Formats: sequence, C-alpha cells, structure tokens
Amino acid sequence: MDQLKLVALDEEDLNIVSAHVQDAVMKAGDIKFFARERRFVVPMNRFAWETQTGLFPGKPERRNSVLHFERVNAAKAAGLPRDKLAETLSLLALRFVAAEAPAGTIELLFSAGATIRLEVECIEARLSDLGGAWEASSRPKHRT
Repeated sequence: MDQLKLVALDEEDLNIVSAHVQDAVMKAGDIKFFARERRFVVPMNRFAWETQTGLFPGKPERRNSVLHFERVNAAKAAGLPRDKLAETLSLLALRFVAAEAPAGTIELLFSAGATIRLEVECIEARLSDLGGAWEASSRPKHRT
C-alpha cells in the first residue's frame, strides 16, 4: 500500500489535493481549529480515487488520512451540525478565493450545503495518509 502525501502551496496544488479528498467522510466533532498555532485540522477517511483508474480499477478503498492547513487567521462554518458532533460529513471539494495576494479564503464544501471558510495568509496545506486502509462498501456516485 502506497501512502499518499501531498503539499499545496498554490491554487493549482490545492485543486490536486481537492481531487484526492473528494468524497472523504469525517465526524463533525473531529474537525479542529487551533487558533494559537493558526492550524486547521481535518481527520478523515478519504476515498482512494487513485486506485480507480484505468480499464480495470481496483477494489474501492478508503484510507485513514489527515488534511491540515497552516497560516489560518480565522475559521467560520455555515450549515454544520454544532450540536451533533458525531454526525458524518462528506467533503465534496476545496476551493480558493483570492484576496490580496497571497492571502485569501479556502472553502471546504460539504454535501447538504455545509461550508467551512478559512481565512489564510497564504495557501499551505498538507494531506497525509496515516496508514490504515480498508475496502469500501461502494464507490461514490455523483449526479451529472
């Protein structure tokens, strides 16, 4: 099993990380903002899309991973279940909205319209697989 480790330092890099975390699931209560360290951490079980390529894709797989952002000045959430910390969230995409370069806002877009907005000094994100992997019950499907 190859463990994925990605770093994003610009918008193009962030788009690559976004593709790898599409359909990741996590518990609302596991997402943390460490204001003093200016770090935002998202532990997740990501769907390993990289195993689903070619004519004969492998078995669907999920991997225990963590996504974290550095240089975060503020974090705001909308539509998240603050009183239901055990609720499962499904991450759809990451998006960067530029402000005065290199600063901007990184948006974490979830199913059911939930969003987290991170005001960042610059893009500095890391995605790391932590080692655990297992066969997923199914491959995520999206309406076109």
